[in-house]
This record gives sequence, structure tokens and C-alpha cells, in this order.
Amino acid sequence: MSFSASPVTLAPGKKHFEILDGLRGIAAVSVVIFHFMEIAVPDYKNSFIAHAYLAVDFFFCLSGFVIAYAYDEKLKDIGLWTFFKLRLIRLHPLVLIGSIIGLLSFIFDPWSNLQQTYADKTVWLFLSSSLLIPYAIVHERYLNLFHLNAPSWSLFWEYIANITYALVLVRLRNKFLWMLAIIGAVAIFMEAKRSGFLGFGFGGDNIRCGAIRVFYSFSAGILIYRYNWIIKTNLGFIPVGVLLIGAFLVPFNPGLNWLVDPILVIFYLPLLVALGAGAKLKSRLSAICRFSGAISYPLYMVHYPFIWLFMSYVGAKRPNMDQMTTLIIIGTILLTGFAYLIMRMLDIPIRKYLTAKLRESQMRPAAERINV
Repeated sequence: MSFSASPVTLAPGKKHFEILDGLRGIAAVSVVIFHFMEIAVPDYKNSFIAHAYLAVDFFFCLSGFVIAYAYDEKLKDIGLWTFFKLRLIRLHPLVLIGSIIGLLSFIFDPWSNLQQTYADKTVWLFLSSSLLIPYAIVHERYLNLFHLNAPSWSLFWEYIANITYALVLVRLRNKFLWMLAIIGAVAIFMEAKRSGFLGFGFGGDNIRCGAIRVFYSFSAGILIYRYNWIIKTNLGFIPVGVLLIGAFLVPFNPGLNWLVDPILVIFYLPLLVALGAGAKLKSRLSAICRFSGAISYPLYMVHYPFIWLFMSYVGAKRPNMDQMTTLIIIGTILLTGFAYLIMRMLDIPIRKYLTAKLRESQMRPAAERINV
């Protein structure tokens, strides 16, 4: 989304960009496959989807665009606290659900004894994941900021971006936002040059990269909205989706990624947001885009505990590539189905309940004044 992969609830009468929903789903599925492939083929040079880590930059840019579209004119009316509450209701139930799934998979992993090593830290790992407080202590698994549910690192930055938007960016004149975006673009190039590529931000030893990635892409998304850089074309969902997948399929070249990654992040991915916002959607694909957008955030937030299980299984059983390929295909399908069940049975009911309580709390003072 976000997102993170998370969508934003729009005000009544606001146009809904269904193709962007569809692209969000494509990016989320690509992330799942990419994470499986990181275990099956650790060397990115041999992975067919090695650049899918840039899906996070696409999410950040898309989030900046949609947040500005939804709240630039509305935030003053609804107020800061309502904005923060709405974002918490939209995002945090799946943060908690993903943390619980991560905790269970960590404790009951049949192919790893890592839970014994960190038994005295398990409660803190769970609280860290649930509250989005970075706690990078598991050295055996890349010092993830949130070990129980690794993708939460991007939600951490999504929250920071949302808070910064509400407090500063929404009031910032466009010329100053341009300055921030240019600074962010320079920082993107410098970070890519220093690290070799932009697939970082998830770990305690590379958290800076996450800040730089959200700094630029979120700002770029806001600029796309404010300057109405929506490219009207006859391209539909499928052609724009292919263009997005193409970014993830760019071969990984250690000698060139310091240049390729910034070009994709600074120019290409924002272009796809602009294309997706202006492309025409054929009615027969509308349901696919809606489903794709709806499932994207749940899939993003519940899949990674099963990637850890896959990693433990591969380490213990040493399956061959054909076996792992079969597991990846079946696993991606099952995880999509699992995410759908989580969405329907937990996420949507919880959000509906919390939204109703929020509306009730907002209406109560007026009713009390009338009674007086």
C-alpha cells in the first residue's frame, strides 16, 4: 500500500481508481513470489523476479497519491485525531493479525529451534510487532525490524509518512514539496550507490534506506495528485499491469543496479501511478481490479510468517528446485486464499465495528447538547 499495500477509504462522490487497485494486487502477489524466491534462489542474479522489492516503492508512491487525493481538501474538516483514528482502523487490525500469525508460526515451527534461542525475548518480539516499535535482535534472520512479521517494516514507515503528511505536508506549498522530492531523489541515488541497490530498509543495520525510500516516493505521489499528472490513455488494466510486472522482472545486475534502481523508483514507478490513474478500465475487468485491491493488503500482511516456515523447511529437508517450484506455486495460491479468509472473517468485521464506534463517538456530543 502504503502503504504499504493498504487502500484508502475515499469520501462519497470521490472517483475510485480501480486500475490502481488492480496494480496494488499485482504488486502484492509479486512480493509474495519474490519472498519465496529469496529462499529458493538466494542469489538475486538467478531470480526471475529479483526487482520485486521495488513493489514497496510503488506502494509508497501510490499511498502518497491516494492520501493526498482523499485528504488534501478534507483533513481540515475532519481534524487530525479523526484522520489518525481512520488510518489506525484501516491499517492496524492486520498489523495485529499478522503479529499473531507470526507468533504462532515462530513458536510452532517444526523445522527450527530458533524459538528456543529467543524464548526470553518472545513477548518483546510480539509487542514490537503489534505496536510497530522496531526491535531488531534476531541475527540469524537478517536483523529484521519486526521479526514475527517482517513486511511490517514498510508499515512502520507508512505510519511515519501519514503522521508527517497530517502535521506538515498537507499544509506545505508545492514549491517546498518539490524541494523535498528533489532532496529525496538525490538521497535515493546516493543510497543506491552506497549499498549497490535499494532492496533494504527492513533490518536494524539498514533502516536508513527505508526512510529514504518513503521520503522520495510518498512525496512524489503527493505531487502527482497536486499537479494532476494523470495521464489519460486508452491503455487498460492489463497493459499497465504488464508494465508494472516488467519493472519487477528487470534482471539483477550488481554492476548496474546502483543506476537502474533509482531510475525505476524516481521516474518509472511514479509514471505507472499516473498511467494507472488515467487509464480506461473495461467493465469486465472491474471486479478483478476490486478483488485485487481488496486482497492486496491482507496478503501483504499475513504471508511472511509462512515464508519463515518455508525457509526452515528448505534448511531442514533440502528439496530440489522442482519441488520448491511446486511449493511456491501452491503456496502463493493458498496464501491468497488464506488472505481472503482473513479479510472476510476478521479484518472487515473488525474495521466495520471500529468505524461504527468512531461514528457513534462523533455523534454523541451533538446529541448530548440537544438533550441539554
